[in-house]
Amino acid sequence: MTLGHFAVIDTETTGLFPGNHDRIAEIAVITMDRSGTVLDRWETLINPVRDLGKQSIHGIRAKGILDAPRFGDIAEELDWRLSGTIIVAHNLGFDARFLRAEFHRAGLALPDFYLPRGLCTMQMAHEYLPGAGRSLQDCCDSFSIELRHAHSAGDDAEATAVLLSRYMELDPDLGDWDHLLNEAAATTWHDASPTALLAPIHRASGESRETHFLDRIVVRLPEIAGPAEHQEYLALLDRALLDRYLSAHEQSALVAMADELELSRTTVLELHSQYFSSVADTAWADGVLTDEELHDLAIISELLGIESEQLEAATRTRPDSPALAPTMKTAAASYLEPGDLIVLTGDMSRPRSAIEAELKAAGFKPHGAVTRKVKLLVAADPDSLSGKARKARTYGIPVVGEDYLWNQVFHSTGR
Repeated sequence: MTLGHFAVIDTETTGLFPGNHDRIAEIAVITMDRSGTVLDRWETLINPVRDLGKQSIHGIRAKGILDAPRFGDIAEELDWRLSGTIIVAHNLGFDARFLRAEFHRAGLALPDFYLPRGLCTMQMAHEYLPGAGRSLQDCCDSFSIELRHAHSAGDDAEATAVLLSRYMELDPDLGDWDHLLNEAAATTWHDASPTALLAPIHRASGESRETHFLDRIVVRLPEIAGPAEHQEYLALLDRALLDRYLSAHEQSALVAMADELELSRTTVLELHSQYFSSVADTAWADGVLTDEELHDLAIISELLGIESEQLEAATRTRPDSPALAPTMKTAAASYLEPGDLIVLTGDMSRPRSAIEAELKAAGFKPHGAVTRKVKLLVAADPDSLSGKARKARTYGIPVVGEDYLWNQVFHSTGR
């Protein structure tokens, strides 16, 4: 009989409780045969349609999942990939609970026999690595297995696959290996692959260069937009740069605005140059450029694609270029006024109650829900997909990162 394969999986999730509202944010499947040879590695980020939870653990940024499929989009393909295999995971119970919940949401279900017959390399460590510890890192260390990026689904699954192969090498004559694979082959539930396979979305590598949003603005000739359109684009830019960070959402909004107003890339670059000059004028207004202002100019120049020569000139002496109209005031902290409503979302670096106390002491009003009266939404991740963040963007309320509170809001109020 033809042997089936091992499907070694790992998931990264937004939290611990699939029965409530936590979701899978990344999944990987390593297909391996009885000899320990890896036949395929498949992994993808998944848009969980909610905030990403403890990002400090899994390291997934919201901007990385904006174009990622939802679980329902990959459910059929995943079901096919698992057909005819024995599922393996390190702490299989955890991954199995999330798989059940996600397939249920997608209106599908794995065969009843599939998950219960799987192998858990964490549980197997009691037999093969007594006293070594139960974490994947502990077990890998016992065999000098490299775990390159812990809490990355692909690398965790690959390390787990190697760990399983080491177990098989320690106990090569155990009949259960072949018995399970024979059983897997006999219970294949898919004969053919789905008609269409989605292109997986991977984490950005450290070496990859992100495309600057300016490169996505179409070069148009002839130019038909006028000054009113320029001011509309600059107004959006002013809001987007409130926290001196351009989230992926804000970049997309700027690209869409340039497209709607039929602004060419050349014109947008000129508007960025004018905007930068306005900020530089403001910084030099008292005749002194502080280290903080210098840092601010450097950040803005990088975000807006300003040439290094213009940045260097602006840091030497006050630019001669005219400032923008007074309505384009760019001092970030001046956006807020005492009594403004501020909403928090996501897992912050400090307890939410402590941050809310700081806001109250600074004269602002922490608010629990996003309404049109809210002035600002502070998110643990500016690209958050939480319900609060989605509503704030719908209302045109700026969504900023937590750093904005410490570096702009509290700093400006002397907190």
